[in-house]
Amino acid sequence: MTSQPVGPALLFTPAHRPELLAKAFDRADTVIVDLEDGAGTGDRDAMHDNIRGAELDLARTILRTTGPDMEGFDGDVSLARELGIGTVMVPKVREQLPAGLEGLRVIAMIETPQALVNIREIVNHEAVTGLFWGAEDLITLLGGTHSRRQADESGVGAYRDVIRHARAQVLIHAAAAGKFAVDAIHADFRDTEGQLAEALDAARSGFLGTACIHPAQVTSVRQAFRPEAGQVEWAQQVVAGARQHSGAFQVDGVMIDAPLVSQAERILSRQPR
Repeated sequence: MTSQPVGPALLFTPAHRPELLAKAFDRADTVIVDLEDGAGTGDRDAMHDNIRGAELDLARTILRTTGPDMEGFDGDVSLARELGIGTVMVPKVREQLPAGLEGLRVIAMIETPQALVNIREIVNHEAVTGLFWGAEDLITLLGGTHSRRQADESGVGAYRDVIRHARAQVLIHAAAAGKFAVDAIHADFRDTEGQLAEALDAARSGFLGTACIHPAQVTSVRQAFRPEAGQVEWAQQVVAGARQHSGAFQVDGVMIDAPLVSQAERILSRQPR
């Protein structure tokens, strides 16, 4: 199994709905089996049994545990080890990760003010391979009521500045530590246009992928991370030019140097295989 999840569309699927798991693997690139918020507060033993009975594609499975301060956390981690799920997503991280995660790949969730303040220590933990973030928990813990601008405000639907700051910090700190970042969910799964716009920004900013809460969002996320024909043509010209020049050169009147060559190579790497 690789250290990075298969992207770009990562789909949350609640552990109390086992009938959805097979469908999730058919629709998404990676499935996040959810034992936290999406699963509610039901019978955790039953949810564990649901996961045991499911046909998991382990290379495309992430288990989101409950928070480290919750009673069921150790049991969730033990389940991951039992089933050979190598990657766990740990929510409600604050100052540091809990003990007991040795040998697992951890995606730490940055969704508390404490986690954002301590993000450098968290991302550099030896078990952490990537970061994910959550707007709703964060705005609630900040004392706010809405992570996005509302109908009576300008820029309706856009993240508030404090949330945009948190998102940027997650991406920057992950990159600085040589690790990946996954962008947060778009809560309105009926808002195809909004989902596409956010996923486009995520793809072009440097996120590995975008998390989804409904299969209907997968198509928009994949579209966003798949380069358009014009981008591919430009990237091909840039890469071809780089083979012929040892320094800077021009493509369509634009000066091309090493960073733009790297961007072009990344665009080409995102083409469907």
